[in-house]
This record gives sequence, structure tokens and C-alpha cells, in this order.
Amino acid sequence: MDLLSARKILDELADRAILVDIEQNGEFLYCLPPPMAGFFEFSMMRLRNDLDQKVLSELFYQYINVEEDFIRALILDGETQLGRVFVQESALSDQNALHVLDYERASEVIRTATHIGISMCYCRHKMTHMERACDAPLDICMTFNSTASSLTRHGFARQVSPSECLDLLNTAYSNNLVQFGENVRRKVNFICNCCGCCCEALLAIQRFGLVRPIHSNFIVQMTEDRCTGCGKCSEICPVDAAVLYKTDGIGAKSKNRVRIDDKMCLGCGVCVNNCPTGALFLESRPERTITPVDGVHRAVIMALERGTLQHLLFDNQTLLSHRALAAVLGAILNLPPVKRAMANRQLKSRYLEVLLQRLNH
Repeated sequence: MDLLSARKILDELADRAILVDIEQNGEFLYCLPPPMAGFFEFSMMRLRNDLDQKVLSELFYQYINVEEDFIRALILDGETQLGRVFVQESALSDQNALHVLDYERASEVIRTATHIGISMCYCRHKMTHMERACDAPLDICMTFNSTASSLTRHGFARQVSPSECLDLLNTAYSNNLVQFGENVRRKVNFICNCCGCCCEALLAIQRFGLVRPIHSNFIVQMTEDRCTGCGKCSEICPVDAAVLYKTDGIGAKSKNRVRIDDKMCLGCGVCVNNCPTGALFLESRPERTITPVDGVHRAVIMALERGTLQHLLFDNQTLLSHRALAAVLGAILNLPPVKRAMANRQLKSRYLEVLLQRLNH
């Protein structure tokens, strides 16, 4: 097939968001997005006439929210996850704000992005067809950088300025939505603004528990003598981490109180922003969650933890180029010594073994 014919087919696939096209040095590179976050979301990011989105919503709901294999593997396998929670900056004290790194701030992701796109929320759009959606804003899904460039080019997102996106972030705060974004330090590609009734990640946490660290590096604490037991935090917590209970006592001596479930708390800050008495506050977790540097670093760590590193290198046809292979090997060589040894055992590669020996000497 000649180049122009191939380009036409690739562009048609990008027009349907089945491929993502990335402009690099005056050329377009085409790649297949993953199921999530990827073509599941892209298919529902706008109203479309070329497919039956109601039927698609029903199929997605059955596959993700009823059957468990896919979402269970996505949430439960490995320590490193695709996404992470961004703490709501308005919930931080002045002292805590000093401990938030730039890549942990949704506002900094917005300010430094090369491109910003706003789309319809996939989860709430899907739940609308299932008659289960809440009344949270729909047009509030944020994409950034190369992903936003492709989606805006093909009409799946509208391009906005950083100031407009920051306004939408404040809208998300005021609607008690959780910021769940890509788990990387550089070039974050998405931040979803999630509710506990529609978002698949938060629904999965409610079903399986928060067994993997997608939380922020903060956790909610409480000053008990300030708590009046109003139950506001229990109502709005997206993963039911704020548990309302009655104290021991008879009649009027029994009072409502709240207990924060440390194992479920996302550290998002939604409840802190809504506590009328200031009884809730955020505190740094005793152990920080490590965020991968970029997508290649995350892919290597995730494959290593799941025992599939050899498939990433040798079975993935997108890694045939020298540049991509060099990026993956570079990520392996930058791993801590224990994980480098694990990578070597999984790969059983003489080439990697020599590289590791040279690095150790």
C-alpha cells in the first residue's frame, strides 16, 4: 500500500478515536490506545451518530460493572496503578501545602500542559444511558499534552486555555468531585473529575476495597471534640471512608460520631472542604507513594510487578523501533537494584545482564 492510502486509513481511524495520532518533529505517529484509559472513554466523549451509544453503554456496563475479570485485574494486580488521586489543594493547610510537589497538583498539570482538551465525562455519559447517572457536570473530563492534541484535532474534545480549565477544576471542587489522573510525574495525559456513583475506578474501590495505593500522599484525620456528628462527610465521601456511628449511651446520651476508615481513605480532601466545624483535616501519610516518572517508566514497573515484562519487550510489536526499546531498557536500568534484579530474572536476557553488570561496577 502506498503512503497516501495508508495515511488516509490511519486518519479515518484517528477520526473515530480508535487510534491516537501524535505530531512529532513535523511527522505523525499513530498508536493504539489501551482499553482504559483509552478507547472505552474516547468512544463516549462526545455525542455520535456513527454508532449506537446506548447499546455500547449497556455492553460496557455489563463488561466492567457486572462482570469482574477486567476491572478486578486492572485494580488488584500489582502495586503500581494506571491512575492516582490528586489532593484538592483548597483542603490543604498552609503547612501541608509546602509538602505538595508540583506533579501532585492538578493546577500545575493544567498550567504546564502544551495542549488542554475538555470532553464529556465517559462514566456519567454511560450511566445516563443506564438511567443511573447523577447530576454532576458532564463536560468536565480533562485531557492534556499529546492526547489532548489528538482529541481536539478530531473533535473529541474542545481546546481550552489554562485559565478556563482552572475554572472547571474549581467547578469540580464545588461539586465534590475527586481528581483522578494519570500516574506519572511528567506529561500527565488525563485528569478525570469523578463521583462515587458513576466513576468505574471509585465503584471498583467500593467493591474490592482500596488494596492498591492510588490515594494521594495525604490522609484525613479528625479532631473529635469538634465533630458534631452532622454526617455531611459520610454523605459526600465517594468511597464510604467516613463512617457515621452512634456512641455508647442511652437516649439523649447517645451521639452521632464519625470514624475515618484509614484503609479506604483516598486523601482527596472532599470531606475536609465540606466539614462545617473544621473537625477534619489532612495529614501527610507516614509513607509516600512513589509516582513513576513517565509512561514508559510506569509501563515497565507495572509489567515487572505483574510478571509480564518479557511480553512488553518481545511480544509488543510497537516496541520494535530502537528508540522505544532504548527507552524501556533505560527505564529498567533506572529501577532500584532489587527491581533491576527482578527484571533480569524475568527477561533472562544476556544483553540486559551485561548492562546490569556494567552498571553495578
